[in-house]
Amino acid sequence: MEEPGTVYFTGTAGAGKTNLVHAFRAYLKTSGYDAIILNLDPGNESADLEPDVDIREWVQLPEVMAEHNLGPNGAQVAAADMIALKVFDVKQALSEFRSDYVLVDTPGQIELFAFRESSRAIVDALSGERSTIAFLFDPALARTPNGFVSLLLLSATVEFRFRLPTLNLLTKTDILEPARLEEILGWGEEPGRLYDAVTRETATPDLALSTELFRAMEALAPLAALLPTSARSGVGLEPLYRSLQQNFAGGEDLEPSHGPSEP
Repeated sequence: MEEPGTVYFTGTAGAGKTNLVHAFRAYLKTSGYDAIILNLDPGNESADLEPDVDIREWVQLPEVMAEHNLGPNGAQVAAADMIALKVFDVKQALSEFRSDYVLVDTPGQIELFAFRESSRAIVDALSGERSTIAFLFDPALARTPNGFVSLLLLSATVEFRFRLPTLNLLTKTDILEPARLEEILGWGEEPGRLYDAVTRETATPDLALSTELFRAMEALAPLAALLPTSARSGVGLEPLYRSLQQNFAGGEDLEPSHGPSEP
């Protein structure tokens, strides 16, 4: 059996990772493909969280806080490193499933995933040749030019850190007015439009800085394109599947796995 496609969903807190992971799994199952969810966030308390493999089976935040006399933030940092020590247990648990996709719900605080050396070890251990990062753009931040650029640079940093193909997804598009949605997507399609928007928002007399900013936007243009999605309405889930298959298999559809997904 071909190895499953592994997709790491990441982004800033509140971007909608857990909701999109569950919506995408539901779409895949409806389309005849099997997918399992791996939760890598020991602090996730969502009532809707129903992962197939859960890091909280090995690392529990309250226990880390009590054992090491840490507050919530310190415990999150310590837990992020502890996860790396359990990665082979996680990998063994994943191997007991037969699935087309592994959808990874990463920690809500992006710095715990993107900027810890332990996270690189986890991704290296879990990733095969068919692995992709889905970076979520929260419209609450992406709706302003400066916020959009900040997310674009953060996405580029994540891609640089993990050296995996990256898809940028604009989430919660159902809450955006059509004109604003079109504007945000336009920034991702044309660096010049984004540059004009940024310079209008933050006027600067420094021509050299403005020129370098524009060059940076041009360099990031291939990464800037956004796929609009909505976990609530289902918008963008089929294009997301197509984009992932383009990364994994040159655009060819999966041959669905057969048999039950439970171990």
